[in-house]
Amino acid sequence: MKKKKRGKNNPEDTLPEESTGEAAETQDDAPEVLEAAEPTHEQLYNEAQDRYMRAMAEFENFRKRSIKEKAAQYDDGLRAAAEKLLPIIDNFERAMAASAATHADDTFYQGITLIARQFTQFLDDLGVEAIPANPGDEFDPNCHNAVAHEENADFGANQIAAELQKGYRHKDKVLRYSMVKVAN
Repeated sequence: MKKKKRGKNNPEDTLPEESTGEAAETQDDAPEVLEAAEPTHEQLYNEAQDRYMRAMAEFENFRKRSIKEKAAQYDDGLRAAAEKLLPIIDNFERAMAASAATHADDTFYQGITLIARQFTQFLDDLGVEAIPANPGDEFDPNCHNAVAHEENADFGANQIAAELQKGYRHKDKVLRYSMVKVAN
């Protein structure tokens, strides 16, 4: 057997210079095992690429989720503002209904009508729409609130007899249910 160089960093310094064949095989196998355990450049590349792809997918999901959350916050704020305007519109409609017969030519009545029309146009621009509740329409508990029942031969069972207060919705959410009287 060859003599091995001895140095302060050589781990074989403690081994005897002459050894049996079994010990030599054990020493030769150990470095091969260590080399096999080390990842190759291709494995390192694949792991890094996998981590990169996962990070990019996670970032894309975060970006999409953030956009949806911002849109939902915007819609929630819009709905809250529209709900605060609904009583004002109701009062304008009541004022118009009360003075329509007697003061239709009056400039004050015309001003009230113009303001009510502007409020309605503003709500339309925001995407807020009135829920239809015409007499004779079928009662829908998803958008109507039945506050009274009456026996009326003119209407069939479960039909709207009168609308007491307008309801409004924005996109797919009801801001306020229509208050209706339902025929039995």
